[in-house]
Amino acid sequence: MKPEWILIANATHARVLSHDRGSPMVVLKSFEHPEGRSKISELTHDRMGREKSDQGMVGTAYQPHIDAKHKESLRFARELADYLEPHAQQDDFRSLAIFASSPFLGELKTELGSATTRLLTYLQDLDLTSFGLSEVERRVAQEMAR
Repeated sequence: MKPEWILIANATHARVLSHDRGSPMVVLKSFEHPEGRSKISELTHDRMGREKSDQGMVGTAYQPHIDAKHKESLRFARELADYLEPHAQQDDFRSLAIFASSPFLGELKTELGSATTRLLTYLQDLDLTSFGLSEVERRVAQEMAR
């Protein structure tokens, strides 16, 4: 029988876990995205725009469509989705549960491919990235039993 995969993630860390009934969880892959911890000022190089008008130089602040921190978060969500999709297409797992912090959970869900989405059985706004494997296993079981 194929294992169940569990993704625990936030904007800076993620682990893909495999779980077979009756066996302990195993870490398949860990991801680090240190850019997710960076300040916006560290991620951007541009200064606010300036605009020439009849009265001389006037400072004008243009809001970016997506700030740099959000862009990094989306990049990490895409990286995780790109890892999961080929495995979902090859039927490497029977189902997928995702535990991720908000708003990263929404960004991740948006990036998932169709094969991964088809196997997605559980979504929870819960950050478990700071816990050890045995505690993650206990908390996942507790959450999924609800």
